[in-house]
Amino acid sequence: MCRMEHPFGIDFGGTGIKGAPVDLSVGDFADERVRFATPQPATPDAVADVLAELVAAFPRSRSAVGVTVPGVVRRGVVGSAANIDDAWIGTDADALLTERLDRPVHVVNDADAAGVAEAAYGAARGVTGLVIVTTLGTGIGSAMVHDGVLVPNSELGHLEVDGHDAETRASNVARKREDLSWEEWAERLTRYYRTLEMLFSPEVLVVGGGVSKDADEWLHLVDVATPLVPATLRNRAGVVGAALLAHRLT
Repeated sequence: MCRMEHPFGIDFGGTGIKGAPVDLSVGDFADERVRFATPQPATPDAVADVLAELVAAFPRSRSAVGVTVPGVVRRGVVGSAANIDDAWIGTDADALLTERLDRPVHVVNDADAAGVAEAAYGAARGVTGLVIVTTLGTGIGSAMVHDGVLVPNSELGHLEVDGHDAETRASNVARKREDLSWEEWAERLTRYYRTLEMLFSPEVLVVGGGVSKDADEWLHLVDVATPLVPATLRNRAGVVGAALLAHRLT
């Protein structure tokens, strides 16, 4: 199996929980990824049981664990719950999971983990200054990384653009719901990304989420001055980023 020095990353979402040890020298899995279904309801205790079973699949590993959560995380305490049980709100997830897994555990927002991974190993590797990573899916997730340092819980999908919460009109779900053409959707993304440019003047904008695999269809239609590039780690980003942050914090 994996060597003990490889930190462990776990990506906890509304439907699945997947994890693997991560080789930080290359930013990729050091062993085969394991996946479990997210328990329903996804309460803290139920999820902790699944996480314990997941890491037990790698008995030689006693390394630190990073865990993504689809919600705001402040100093290990979960402040919101998207597609998971509301019982997570106010839970000290770092303390709960550290006790249950009997090793150091550090919890991070899922988009933040993906952003850290893209900045360290992916589309924004080597970029100095501010990088903003957005994930276009059910909503719009975001991560801000400055010179490799995460500015957590940015929640830029909730910026008001043209009088609307941005993700209600520019997410990939909004595109599907309204049956928008790539051109129509790109107009909305242009307004959104120009707002990010105006407010933050980033060096690079990285676009993730499942729709990034179709970037050739629409990315060139988004009219912004900042380099706009597709994410490269795709569904590995959460696991890799969580492991990297756990390593940095341990």
